[in-house]
Amino acid sequence: MTGSKASGCVFCEAVDPSTDLAREGLVLVRGRLSYVILNLYPYNNGHLMVVPNRHVGSFAAATADELTELMRFTRDAEIALTEAYQPQGINIGVNLGRAAGAGILEHIHIHLVPRWIGDTNFMPVIGEVRVLPEELGESAKRLRPVFERLAGEHT
Repeated sequence: MTGSKASGCVFCEAVDPSTDLAREGLVLVRGRLSYVILNLYPYNNGHLMVVPNRHVGSFAAATADELTELMRFTRDAEIALTEAYQPQGINIGVNLGRAAGAGILEHIHIHLVPRWIGDTNFMPVIGEVRVLPEELGESAKRLRPVFERLAGEHT
């Protein structure tokens, strides 16, 4: 299914500003065709995703305008993460299909994860838990002003 809002899709839910997911403040910036949202289950502080508004399962099914805005927001996310967190690297990736590790199969999204040397630890492997020193609300406070500034530069 592509194009229409999918029942039960968290990314489609976040498109609507009146939903609980959107009201939690996880959406950092909205464009005409896509948005940037913090990952509710982050790998590292600042882990975010760039997502098209339209329920579309592949880049091949996306329009040229959607792809352009996705890449612009990916660029802005790289800038925002660099300014807010000063990471030593950033993983940028997409998982298409279950075999590739996609958790949400039919709504494409681009992950950006800030990385530092030595940031992996044993907790996710041994304890099946992640240790993050920053709450999502604090991540949003750090990142949102950068996205707002960058959005102003695009208009």
